[in-house]
Amino acid sequence: MSTETAKKPSVLFVCVHNAGRSQMAAAFLTTLGKGGIEVRSAGSQPADKVNPAAVEAMAELGIDMSAEIPKVLTTEAVKESDVVITMGCGDECPYFPGKRYEDWVLEDPAGQGVDAVRPIRDEIKTRIEGLIASLTPAAK
Repeated sequence: MSTETAKKPSVLFVCVHNAGRSQMAAAFLTTLGKGGIEVRSAGSQPADKVNPAAVEAMAELGIDMSAEIPKVLTTEAVKESDVVITMGCGDECPYFPGKRYEDWVLEDPAGQGVDAVRPIRDEIKTRIEGLIASLTPAAK
C-alpha cells in the first residue's frame, strides 16, 4: 500500500519554444517543490535547445538546466496536469474542463543576454513560490 495519502499535484508550464521561461519555471518548481509536485514543461513550437542565457541565469542560483531539452506540447501532457501555466502561447494550448489555467505574462528571454534574463528569472521564482503555497497546504 502506498504511503502517499493523495496523488501529487502536477503542473505543466507552456511557452512557444520551451527554451526559456517554461524551462526556468519547471526547474524552480522541481527544486523548490522538493519532490512534492509533478513538473512538466513543453512548447507549441519547441526550439532546438534551451536558451543559454536562461541556463546561465539559473546556474547562478545553483540550479542546473544544462541537460534539459525543449519538448513538444501534447494533448496528453495537458490532460495529465492539474495546473496548466501558459507563458505566451495563447490559444495553442488545448483546454480541458476542471483544470486550473493561469497565464503568466513574462518578458521573452529569447535572444537576450543573462543581464536581461535575471529579472525574468527572479519574477518566475516569486511566482513559483506562490504557486507552491497554493498547491501544498503544509507549505503555508
